[in-house]
Parts: sequence; structure tokens; C-alpha cells
Amino acid sequence: MASTERSYQRIHNPIDLIEQIAQSHDWPCDRSSDDEMTLIVAGTWADYHVSLNWRDDLEALHLACAFDFRVPDNRLSEMYRLIAQINEQLWLGHFDLWTHEGLVMFRHALLLNGAVATTHQCEAMLKAALEGCERYYQAFQFVVWAGKESREALVSTMFETHGQA
Repeated sequence: MASTERSYQRIHNPIDLIEQIAQSHDWPCDRSSDDEMTLIVAGTWADYHVSLNWRDDLEALHLACAFDFRVPDNRLSEMYRLIAQINEQLWLGHFDLWTHEGLVMFRHALLLNGAVATTHQCEAMLKAALEGCERYYQAFQFVVWAGKESREALVSTMFETHGQA
């Protein structure tokens, strides 16, 4: 049986969708090209700097979310342990340590493979990044500034409260 190869034309650039989402949330954004944009999202613990890049050749939207947080050399090994422990728990995306700059960042990609990105997909991708950063920010702080071991720092952030006092 002969297979028929179909040619799809991308109707929407996913960066256009991200720009619309940013505007609807009043997030400051800067679109440096058709395929790149950055935005700043205020979180509970920090401002998150989100960089989005569209790779047409891979048909993938890449997201990198970083916060203004530098890891000193003397805490790098413990930070690597913490990141590995956190990544074991994540279903979507992962944390990385950009050693050149000492930055912790959350990374994720949306592979479209011929499909067109939807607003819901882009919102879910942003939500995963922002929720991950919010959830684990204090663990990163505990390792770097309080000198805690990775396991202790992670356990302290896993405590979930219900209701309000």
C-alpha cells in the first residue's frame, strides 16, 4: 500500500498565541523576532523571566523560565542533587542549572509535529513552568542561602496546607 505524504501549512505561529496570552494577563513582554519572545511574570517568591523560542525545523516551541537567583560555586553539588530529586517528581518539563551563569531554570518544549498549537496547549505549558518554579523556589533558596542538604530542602517544600488559618 502506497503512503500519501501530506503537506500541512502552519496557520498560527505559537509565539503569536503566547503574545496574546501575555497581553491578557498584563505580563510585560518583548518580541525580539517572529520566533522569539520574552516575558516577565510576577510570582509569589520572585519575578520569573520566561523565554520562548519557536524552532520551525523541529516544529517545537521551547520555553525556559529562570529567576534572578545565582548559585555560588560552593553550593553547586548540592544544587545538582536537589535538581535531580525535583526532576524525579515532575511529569512535564525539567529543571536545569546553567552553570555558565549559575542560573536555575525550568525548561519545557511543545512538539507539534505538523499540528497547530492551541491556546490551551500554550497556557498549559506556561502553567507547568510557573507552578514548578513557585513550588520549588524555596527549596532552591534553602540549599543556597540556608545551607540545607537537598533532601531536607525538598521535604520542606512538599508540605501542603489546606484551608486558611
